[in-house]
Amino acid sequence: MQGGRPDLILRWFDFMRISSLRGDRAFLRKLTTLTIPIALQSLLLASVSAADAFMLGRLDQNSMAAVSLATQVQFIMTMFIMADTSTGSVLASQYYGKKDEQTVGDIFNMMLRSMTVIDVMFWALCCFSPRPLMLFFTGDPVLIDIGCWYLRIAGWSYLLVGFSQCYHTVMKIPGHARMSMWISLASVLSNIVLNAVLIFGLFGAPALGPEGAAIATLISRIIELVWCVLVSMRKDYIRPNLARLLFYRKELVIDSLKIAAPVLGSALLWGVGFTSYTAIVAHMGSDAAAANSIASVVRDLICSLCNGVATAGGIILGIELGAGEMETARTDGRRLRDLSFVIGILSMVILLALTPAVVHLMKMTPEAKSYLTGMMVIQAVYMIGRCVNTVTINGVFYTGGDAIFDTYSLIVMMWCIAIPAALLGAFVFRWPVLVVYSCTCVDEVGKIPWVMIHFRKYKWLKNLTRD
Repeated sequence: MQGGRPDLILRWFDFMRISSLRGDRAFLRKLTTLTIPIALQSLLLASVSAADAFMLGRLDQNSMAAVSLATQVQFIMTMFIMADTSTGSVLASQYYGKKDEQTVGDIFNMMLRSMTVIDVMFWALCCFSPRPLMLFFTGDPVLIDIGCWYLRIAGWSYLLVGFSQCYHTVMKIPGHARMSMWISLASVLSNIVLNAVLIFGLFGAPALGPEGAAIATLISRIIELVWCVLVSMRKDYIRPNLARLLFYRKELVIDSLKIAAPVLGSALLWGVGFTSYTAIVAHMGSDAAAANSIASVVRDLICSLCNGVATAGGIILGIELGAGEMETARTDGRRLRDLSFVIGILSMVILLALTPAVVHLMKMTPEAKSYLTGMMVIQAVYMIGRCVNTVTINGVFYTGGDAIFDTYSLIVMMWCIAIPAALLGAFVFRWPVLVVYSCTCVDEVGKIPWVMIHFRKYKWLKNLTRD
């Protein structure tokens, strides 16, 4: 940020403590090169939910709300997947920076072994016990029945999704983020096209509604995993060594558990807490559930940028820490922290600008539309906290193995403040829907000062590799 830019903007950057963004252009260039394909990949993945919501929303409100609630099961599954892939990414990026490729391969195998347990567990729950899962989110019998049909079919895709994410994770470490993006693009486009064909019955196909969305998801996951496996066989790509697939390295397991335990704890605290927010709002009526479904989809789309920066920044810091470049990592960590505020404000502006169009496009009751408008405005403020915390915690703290802070902050802000306030407001004091929804957004904004104080302790500045 220099040259002909107005001095007023630079003074504003100084005021917001983001003057470091005017520094090393090499870092910004490297970050941008990684961020663009990763953010686009995150956007593509979020667009699948957006396509489901939009198409089913054009069909009827109940189908949209039911599928949105059913996919919360995959959201919880994603927390387990994230713990596995985040741990693998942290260790693999540091060992890659150390140029220890055999250990990187062993880490990949370790990820695949643990992912097998995760995939099978969620497949079994969705295919054989979908009703108890839906009862957690809603008491509406119509929504439960639709959601159960969806989960019985979509559950088969859960056998595949974890393995795909392992391949995507290791693909990005040596710089193949663009290929990972192309694979995701093919998967997403096939999902969206098949959604349209199978939901509405285009080109002579049967109109299957929500079940068609589940079948489309399954087919697209098959395409994604097959392509990932084929691409990994190319030169300069990391692939699992089948001869060492069951090879056990005690020191790697110990190191991974030290990282994975707090990461999984944080992921589950956040994931179950976030799912609880959805359940609380859904129990306030189908209009509230439908409005929250759309607001969540828009939020996930816009969060693609901060997710991309967090992942890309984590890879850069991990390689620097593994190579022992501590001062470079310290400086780049500060740049990532400062950039998170810029992304947060930008995300807030984008969300507010999209609100009128989103509300107009959806086929909803007038009351649901009024809820959606209010939720979008509340969520706009929330986006600042979400972006700052995602980049700083997931992108910086996790990379140096400093995940326990996230656990503490979630226990206090989400589980001791936000969730109790939302529960009391919804079921005891009978507050209006938008007031209860505000309670579900307070945790991310409230964590910002705490996160900034912890950042300056530099507990995340650690090399996790072994000699």
